[in-house]
Amino acid sequence: MARFTPMTGTLGADVHGLDLSQPLDGQTVGVIREGLHTHQVLFFREQKLLSVERHKALAASFGELEIAPFLHDNSDPTVMMLDQSNPSGSQAANFHADNTFRPHPPMGALLQAHCLPGAGGDTCFSSMHAAYEALSDRMKTYLDGLEAWHSLAQMAARLASQGLKTSLNMDDWPPIKHPVISTHPETGRKLLNVNYNWTTEIDGLPVAESRMLLDFLYEHIKSPEFQVRLHWHEGDIAFWDNRAVQHYAVPDWQGRRVMQRIAIAGVG
Repeated sequence: MARFTPMTGTLGADVHGLDLSQPLDGQTVGVIREGLHTHQVLFFREQKLLSVERHKALAASFGELEIAPFLHDNSDPTVMMLDQSNPSGSQAANFHADNTFRPHPPMGALLQAHCLPGAGGDTCFSSMHAAYEALSDRMKTYLDGLEAWHSLAQMAARLASQGLKTSLNMDDWPPIKHPVISTHPETGRKLLNVNYNWTTEIDGLPVAESRMLLDFLYEHIKSPEFQVRLHWHEGDIAFWDNRAVQHYAVPDWQGRRVMQRIAIAGVG
């Protein structure tokens, strides 16, 4: 049976006693899901490298697979093979949640390290529950009820210079509003719900006020006390709750870094 060892006082846990290259029974899936709610991001250390099909089957244990909005080629649209030799300009080098341009953003994602540089390349995760709870009561009151716009077009424009094109029809994905302070759909806990990659502005505020407030919140999210940092080893798998945490790929490495990622779609 799975055992959890917390990594910090805020979020993150190592999971022991599981071989993710083998199918999971329903009881184990339930234990992992409960652990994810408690710890927000789970680390399965030095697992066997998963084939695409096994990785997809693992993710499908937790829900429907998400179609990735950006792909390097015409391969399986549910799988992102992040094969990089230069981290410069990566949009993952910002704290962000994945794909919040969707009405129901991904529930989570499973990311496995397949090839790593000699040094560097860690990933940081920040708890949006902790970020919300650390705000002053006055700021919580001010933010509660506000909505922010999230846009696929914003990210498409940023990635165009890297040769990445969206696999989606842009006309099908107009900007959408999400609450600035959201409630986790399964745990009921409040969380901060804006991120640099997808949020464009806070609805109903003058541009200058919106930008000032978003800049403050983006800096707030970076506070070390909200974070856990994963130093990768080959085979490591991170499973994060995309509704509860944001993540940041530290661009401090040279060489080659190959990560295989599959996301689990959100539901209404």
